[in-house]
Amino acid sequence: MDDEPLALSQLRSYIARVPFLELVAACPDTFAAMQVMDGTQVDAIFADINMPDLNGLEFIRSLSNPPLVVFTTAYSDYAVEGYKVNATDYLLKPFSFEEFLAAAQKVRKQYELTHREEPKQDSPQHTEFIYIKADHRMNRINTSSILYVEGLGEYVRIYTDNSDKPITALLSMRRIEETLSDDRFLRVHKSYIVNMARAESVCRTSVSIGADKFIPIGDAYRDAVFSYVERHSLK
Repeated sequence: MDDEPLALSQLRSYIARVPFLELVAACPDTFAAMQVMDGTQVDAIFADINMPDLNGLEFIRSLSNPPLVVFTTAYSDYAVEGYKVNATDYLLKPFSFEEFLAAAQKVRKQYELTHREEPKQDSPQHTEFIYIKADHRMNRINTSSILYVEGLGEYVRIYTDNSDKPITALLSMRRIEETLSDDRFLRVHKSYIVNMARAESVCRTSVSIGADKFIPIGDAYRDAVFSYVERHSLK
């Protein structure tokens, strides 16, 4: 959220470069942001403080259940006020991509801490099957047959062991990741989710599926991948 077009464009480009961030909306003022947040779940917001009408600090204070927030401003004297509303971080303009990324990683860590849930004892260990709408019908897919999922913008391709042709569906990677949430499936890249029960090997840069398919491991996901491998390793 920023009333300066160049600053808003910079935020868009920075967000596009961070694999674990997904842009919901880019708003030129607080009222546009209010409209977006009325109907959309927003986990975090990057907000300029010095805005016309209602400034960024007043906007966050007005929210009954505010998301995680990183304030961006050209005025360093706002920093103390920013932390009074529990801001995750504070970026002083002009800021580099490296500074933005450091703030984004703080947001990610705080989100993971506040959304960590213990598994329910009566929940099934695995989701046995899902239905995916594709080719004008609902397709039943046994999750154990899924090799990997590839994200293509607004679409995903689901590759299984019982078909040479993937199923292509209008779904986001986030929605698929939420559905395939059991211990077999792992997001290894901005564009890939892998059934780790079907992975043959893992190296620093890729996960192999079968003899000739290598799924890249994104830099932002490498720690999570090797943490997963460590948890499932025999010592």
